[in-house]
Amino acid sequence: MQIPRIGRRRKLRLSLIAAAAAAAAVLVPASQLASAHTTSATVAASTPKPTIVLVHGAWANNSSWNGVISRLQGLGYTVDAPSNPLMGLTVDDAYLADFLHSISGPIVLVGHSYGGMVITNAATGDQQVKALVYVDAFIPNQGETAGQLVSARPGSCVNVPDPTTIFNLVPYPGAPAGAVDAYLKPSVFPNCIANGLPRPEQRLLAATQLPLSTVALSQPSGVPAWKTIPSWAVVGTADHAIPPAELLFMAHRAHAHITTVNAPHVSMISNPGVVTNVILQAVRATS
Repeated sequence: MQIPRIGRRRKLRLSLIAAAAAAAAVLVPASQLASAHTTSATVAASTPKPTIVLVHGAWANNSSWNGVISRLQGLGYTVDAPSNPLMGLTVDDAYLADFLHSISGPIVLVGHSYGGMVITNAATGDQQVKALVYVDAFIPNQGETAGQLVSARPGSCVNVPDPTTIFNLVPYPGAPAGAVDAYLKPSVFPNCIANGLPRPEQRLLAATQLPLSTVALSQPSGVPAWKTIPSWAVVGTADHAIPPAELLFMAHRAHAHITTVNAPHVSMISNPGVVTNVILQAVRATS
Protein backbone atom coordinates (compact mmCIF):
# COMPACT_ATOMS: atom_id res chain seq x y z
CA MET A 1 0.00 0.00 0.00
CA GLN A 2 1.34 3.44 -0.89
CA ILE A 3 1.70 5.90 2.07
CA PRO A 4 -0.07 9.18 1.31
CA ARG A 5 2.29 12.05 0.49
CA ILE A 6 0.85 14.19 3.29
CA GLY A 7 1.65 11.40 5.81
CA ARG A 8 5.19 11.12 4.61
CA ARG A 9 5.69 14.86 5.02
CA ARG A 10 4.28 14.75 8.55
CA LYS A 11 6.62 11.89 9.51
CA LEU A 12 9.61 13.73 7.99
CA ARG A 13 8.72 16.89 9.86
CA LEU A 14 8.41 15.03 13.16
CA SER A 15 11.78 13.32 12.54
CA LEU A 16 13.46 16.68 11.89
CA ILE A 17 11.98 18.17 15.05
CA ALA A 18 13.19 15.22 17.12
CA ALA A 19 16.66 15.46 15.60
CA ALA A 20 16.85 19.20 16.29
CA ALA A 21 15.80 18.67 19.91
CA ALA A 22 18.45 16.00 20.39
CA ALA A 23 21.11 18.24 18.86
CA ALA A 24 20.09 21.11 21.11
CA ALA A 25 20.35 18.87 24.17
CA VAL A 26 23.95 18.08 23.22
CA LEU A 27 25.00 21.52 22.03
CA VAL A 28 23.80 23.57 25.00
CA PRO A 29 25.95 21.81 27.63
CA ALA A 30 28.86 21.80 25.18
CA SER A 31 28.61 25.56 24.73
CA GLN A 32 28.42 26.02 28.47
CA LEU A 33 31.54 23.88 28.92
CA ALA A 34 33.34 25.87 26.26
CA SER A 35 32.37 29.10 27.99
CA ALA A 36 33.51 27.77 31.37
CA HIS A 37 36.81 26.62 29.88
CA THR A 38 37.37 30.01 28.28
CA THR A 39 36.61 31.79 31.56
CA SER A 40 38.97 29.51 33.48
CA ALA A 41 41.73 30.04 30.95
CA THR A 42 41.22 33.80 31.09
CA VAL A 43 41.46 33.83 34.89
CA ALA A 44 44.61 31.68 34.79
CA ALA A 45 46.18 33.92 32.17
CA SER A 46 45.34 37.05 34.19
CA THR A 47 46.99 35.73 37.37
CA PRO A 48 50.60 36.98 37.27
CA LYS A 49 53.47 34.72 38.17
CA PRO A 50 55.18 35.95 41.33
CA THR A 51 58.64 37.43 41.27
CA ILE A 52 60.94 35.15 43.25
CA VAL A 53 63.48 37.02 45.37
CA LEU A 54 66.47 35.06 46.70
CA VAL A 55 68.46 36.43 49.65
CA HIS A 56 71.86 34.94 50.45
CA GLY A 57 73.31 34.58 53.90
CA ALA A 58 76.65 35.15 55.58
CA TRP A 59 79.87 33.74 54.08
CA ALA A 60 78.14 33.39 50.71
CA ASN A 61 77.08 35.66 47.86
CA ASN A 62 74.20 35.84 45.40
CA SER A 63 75.92 33.45 42.98
CA SER A 64 75.17 30.70 45.49
CA TRP A 65 71.66 30.71 43.98
CA ASN A 66 72.82 30.08 40.39
CA GLY A 67 71.53 26.51 40.18
CA VAL A 68 68.12 27.55 41.50
CA ILE A 69 67.94 30.67 39.33
CA SER A 70 68.59 28.79 36.09
CA ARG A 71 65.84 26.28 36.88
CA LEU A 72 63.28 28.94 37.79
CA GLN A 73 64.11 31.09 34.78
CA GLY A 74 63.75 28.03 32.58
CA LEU A 75 60.17 27.77 33.85
CA GLY A 76 59.45 31.38 32.95
CA TYR A 77 59.76 33.02 36.38
CA THR A 78 61.27 36.42 37.05
CA VAL A 79 64.03 35.96 39.62
CA ASP A 80 65.97 38.58 41.59
CA ALA A 81 68.96 37.82 43.80
CA PRO A 82 70.01 41.12 45.38
CA SER A 83 73.21 41.43 47.35
CA ASN A 84 72.62 41.23 51.08
CA PRO A 85 74.73 43.97 52.76
CA LEU A 86 75.45 41.71 55.79
CA MET A 87 75.81 44.81 57.96
CA GLY A 88 73.28 43.82 60.62
CA LEU A 89 69.49 43.63 60.72
CA THR A 90 68.96 47.38 61.04
CA VAL A 91 70.60 47.94 57.67
CA ASP A 92 69.88 44.65 55.93
CA ASP A 93 66.14 44.41 56.46
CA ALA A 94 65.62 48.08 55.51
CA TYR A 95 67.65 47.55 52.34
CA LEU A 96 65.64 44.45 51.38
CA ALA A 97 62.31 46.09 52.23
CA ASP A 98 63.13 48.96 49.87
CA PHE A 99 64.13 46.47 47.19
CA LEU A 100 60.83 44.60 47.55
CA HIS A 101 58.89 47.85 47.21
CA SER A 102 60.46 48.36 43.78
CA ILE A 103 58.76 45.18 42.48
CA SER A 104 55.27 45.11 41.00
CA GLY A 105 52.98 42.17 41.77
CA PRO A 106 53.21 39.20 44.10
CA ILE A 107 56.51 38.02 45.59
CA VAL A 108 57.80 34.72 46.95
CA LEU A 109 60.68 35.58 49.27
CA VAL A 110 63.48 33.09 49.92
CA GLY A 111 66.29 33.37 52.47
CA HIS A 112 69.37 31.27 53.20
CA SER A 113 71.10 31.08 56.59
CA TYR A 114 71.35 34.62 58.07
CA GLY A 115 69.17 35.66 55.12
CA GLY A 116 66.32 34.04 57.04
CA MET A 117 66.70 36.71 59.72
CA VAL A 118 66.53 39.38 57.04
CA ILE A 119 63.43 38.14 55.20
CA THR A 120 61.61 37.58 58.50
CA ASN A 121 61.93 41.29 59.25
CA ALA A 122 61.79 42.82 55.78
CA ALA A 123 58.52 41.11 54.81
CA THR A 124 56.56 42.11 57.91
CA GLY A 125 53.50 44.07 56.80
CA ASP A 126 54.33 43.73 53.10
CA GLN A 127 51.13 42.64 51.35
CA GLN A 128 53.01 41.71 48.17
CA VAL A 129 54.93 38.90 49.85
CA LYS A 130 52.76 35.80 49.54
CA ALA A 131 55.16 33.14 50.84
CA LEU A 132 58.43 32.79 52.74
CA VAL A 133 60.89 30.01 52.00
CA TYR A 134 63.72 29.31 54.46
CA VAL A 135 66.72 27.36 53.15
CA ASP A 136 68.98 26.11 55.97
CA ALA A 137 67.98 29.39 57.57
CA PHE A 138 67.26 31.11 60.84
CA ILE A 139 63.53 31.59 61.46
CA PRO A 140 63.64 33.95 64.43
CA ASN A 141 60.90 34.95 66.80
CA GLN A 142 60.63 38.49 68.10
CA GLY A 143 63.57 39.48 70.30
CA GLU A 144 65.84 36.59 69.27
CA THR A 145 69.33 37.14 67.88
CA ALA A 146 71.40 35.14 65.42
CA GLY A 147 73.96 34.57 68.16
CA GLN A 148 71.33 33.08 70.47
CA LEU A 149 69.87 30.82 67.81
CA VAL A 150 73.17 29.44 66.55
CA SER A 151 74.22 28.54 70.09
CA ALA A 152 70.84 27.23 71.27
CA ARG A 153 71.90 23.63 70.58
CA PRO A 154 75.34 22.03 70.48
CA GLY A 155 77.09 21.24 67.24
CA SER A 156 77.48 24.49 65.31
CA CYS A 157 80.91 24.96 63.73
CA VAL A 158 80.69 28.73 64.23
CA ASN A 159 79.85 28.56 67.94
CA VAL A 160 83.32 28.52 69.50
CA PRO A 161 84.84 30.07 72.66
CA ASP A 162 87.52 31.98 70.71
CA PRO A 163 86.24 33.43 67.40
CA THR A 164 89.79 34.13 66.21
CA THR A 165 90.35 30.38 65.81
CA ILE A 166 87.83 30.18 62.97
CA PHE A 167 87.45 33.77 61.69
CA ASN A 168 89.67 36.35 60.09
CA LEU A 169 88.42 39.57 61.72
CA VAL A 170 88.84 42.69 59.61
CA PRO A 171 88.01 46.32 60.57
CA TYR A 172 85.80 48.28 58.18
CA PRO A 173 85.06 52.01 57.82
CA GLY A 174 82.12 53.34 59.81
CA ALA A 175 81.78 50.21 61.93
CA PRO A 176 79.96 50.51 65.25
CA ALA A 177 82.23 50.34 68.28
CA GLY A 178 83.77 46.89 68.56
CA ALA A 179 82.30 45.59 65.31
CA VAL A 180 84.43 43.97 62.59
CA ASP A 181 83.86 41.94 59.45
CA ALA A 182 84.17 38.19 60.07
CA TYR A 183 85.47 35.93 57.27
CA LEU A 184 85.60 32.20 57.81
CA LYS A 185 89.16 30.97 57.56
CA PRO A 186 89.83 28.99 54.34
CA SER A 187 90.87 26.00 56.46
CA VAL A 188 87.53 26.07 58.33
CA PHE A 189 85.13 26.90 55.49
CA PRO A 190 85.02 23.50 53.67
CA ASN A 191 83.86 21.34 56.58
CA CYS A 192 81.80 24.08 58.19
CA ILE A 193 79.78 25.35 55.23
CA ALA A 194 80.38 23.11 52.21
CA ASN A 195 80.98 19.60 53.56
CA GLY A 196 80.44 16.99 50.88
CA LEU A 197 81.01 19.30 47.92
CA PRO A 198 83.98 18.71 45.59
CA ARG A 199 87.21 20.18 46.94
CA PRO A 200 87.66 22.71 44.07
CA GLU A 201 84.15 24.03 44.69
CA GLN A 202 84.82 24.33 48.42
CA ARG A 203 87.92 26.43 47.70
CA LEU A 204 86.02 28.63 45.25
CA LEU A 205 83.20 29.27 47.73
CA ALA A 206 85.68 30.08 50.49
CA ALA A 207 87.52 32.57 48.28
CA THR A 208 84.34 34.39 47.18
CA GLN A 209 82.55 34.51 50.55
CA LEU A 210 81.17 37.82 51.79
CA PRO A 211 81.84 38.62 55.45
CA LEU A 212 79.26 39.20 58.16
CA SER A 213 79.60 42.18 60.44
CA THR A 214 79.79 40.92 64.00
CA VAL A 215 77.13 43.46 64.97
CA ALA A 216 74.62 41.21 63.17
CA LEU A 217 75.03 38.50 65.80
CA SER A 218 73.55 40.56 68.63
CA GLN A 219 70.76 42.58 67.01
CA PRO A 220 67.29 41.37 68.09
CA SER A 221 64.75 40.37 65.48
CA GLY A 222 61.48 42.27 65.19
CA VAL A 223 57.88 41.17 64.64
CA PRO A 224 58.21 38.04 62.47
CA ALA A 225 56.59 37.97 59.05
CA TRP A 226 55.95 34.23 59.38
CA LYS A 227 53.20 35.01 61.90
CA THR A 228 51.01 36.17 59.00
CA ILE A 229 52.69 34.82 55.83
CA PRO A 230 52.77 31.05 55.09
CA SER A 231 56.24 29.55 55.14
CA TRP A 232 58.24 26.62 53.80
CA ALA A 233 61.58 25.28 55.05
CA VAL A 234 64.39 23.23 53.56
CA VAL A 235 66.49 21.55 56.26
CA GLY A 236 69.85 20.07 55.38
CA THR A 237 70.36 17.11 57.68
CA ALA A 238 74.15 17.37 57.26
CA ASP A 239 74.26 21.09 58.14
CA HIS A 240 77.33 21.86 60.28
CA ALA A 241 76.67 25.60 60.65
CA ILE A 242 73.14 25.58 62.09
CA PRO A 243 72.38 22.29 63.86
CA PRO A 244 69.56 20.42 62.07
CA ALA A 245 67.73 20.03 65.38
CA GLU A 246 67.59 23.81 65.70
CA LEU A 247 66.51 24.24 62.07
CA LEU A 248 63.65 21.80 62.66
CA PHE A 249 62.66 23.48 65.92
CA MET A 250 62.41 26.89 64.26
CA ALA A 251 60.55 25.47 61.25
CA HIS A 252 57.99 23.65 63.41
CA ARG A 253 57.49 26.76 65.54
CA ALA A 254 56.72 28.78 62.42
CA HIS A 255 54.32 26.06 61.20
CA ALA A 256 56.40 25.81 58.03
CA HIS A 257 55.99 23.08 55.43
CA ILE A 258 59.23 21.15 55.96
CA THR A 259 61.41 19.30 53.45
CA THR A 260 64.53 17.52 54.69
CA VAL A 261 67.45 16.69 52.43
CA ASN A 262 70.83 15.04 53.02
CA ALA A 263 72.78 18.22 52.34
CA PRO A 264 75.25 20.63 53.95
CA HIS A 265 74.52 24.22 54.96
CA VAL A 266 74.42 25.24 51.29
CA SER A 267 71.69 22.89 50.08
CA MET A 268 70.80 25.33 47.27
CA ILE A 269 74.26 24.55 45.83
CA SER A 270 74.42 20.82 46.56
CA ASN A 271 70.73 20.11 45.81
CA PRO A 272 69.33 22.99 43.71
CA GLY A 273 66.54 20.78 42.33
CA VAL A 274 65.16 20.08 45.80
CA VAL A 275 65.25 23.77 46.75
CA THR A 276 63.61 24.76 43.46
CA ASN A 277 60.81 22.25 44.00
CA VAL A 278 60.08 23.65 47.45
CA ILE A 279 59.92 27.18 46.04
CA LEU A 280 57.48 25.94 43.42
CA GLN A 281 55.37 24.35 46.15
CA ALA A 282 55.13 27.76 47.80
CA VAL A 283 54.24 29.37 44.46
CA ARG A 284 51.45 26.90 43.73
CA ALA A 285 50.01 27.07 47.24
CA THR A 286 49.81 30.86 47.33
CA SER A 287 48.91 31.74 43.71
